[in-house]
Amino acid sequence: MTDYAEEQRNELEAIESIYPDSFTVLSDEPISFTITVTSDEGENDEIAEATLKFTYVEKYPDEPPEWEIFSRENLEDADEEEILTLLQQQAEENLGMVMIFTLVTAVQEKLNEMVDQIKNRREEEKMRQEREAEEAEKVTFQGTVVNIENFLAWKARFELEVAEIRQKRQKDEEQAGKLKLTGKQLFETDHNLDTSDIQFLEEAGNNVEVDESLFQDIEDLDLDEDDPDFDPLDMGSDED
Repeated sequence: MTDYAEEQRNELEAIESIYPDSFTVLSDEPISFTITVTSDEGENDEIAEATLKFTYVEKYPDEPPEWEIFSRENLEDADEEEILTLLQQQAEENLGMVMIFTLVTAVQEKLNEMVDQIKNRREEEKMRQEREAEEAEKVTFQGTVVNIENFLAWKARFELEVAEIRQKRQKDEEQAGKLKLTGKQLFETDHNLDTSDIQFLEEAGNNVEVDESLFQDIEDLDLDEDDPDFDPLDMGSDED
């Protein structure tokens, strides 16, 4: 009869000695631990990293352990899916044998491949951005290709804008001209002005008040009718 607990303890001791700096026990019941797997450095010191969490099931290694990606660095969702698929394949191939070291080694090799893929993805992204910049620059210099339709549309917009500018300018000039008109010119341009005073008096009616005190001393004035310069009309009175 297989002593699963004994096999699990022995493997755990071996794993701890192999990965002393990246191995961490999370719990004893059930036994759960993490191992951080880091790729070799690629160009420009790029790396890929995944922290794998394993949990022993009761009948491990006859049954595969549980696993998940605890954390990751420089990996995309698609990369994570590839790693999980790889773990499943390796676990099925190694049932009946302790397999943590085998699983970790497979992930290590996969990460080394992914470092190159990361480099390729970044180069492709850089090239894509450069192409987009070049296309945008071409459009800037080339402008819009002229055809009958867009020319007529432009012409209609242009003529409308010109008409609006002319109307505004004419309105402004007329307004400025009114401000410079003399009283006589205003009278000639606006015939309503000649009736304004009459309308005012009619509307006022009997409400127009006359200050009689202004005329109290008129009889005391020394008026010489023989004076050749004397004009009774200038005094506002009629000859009898």
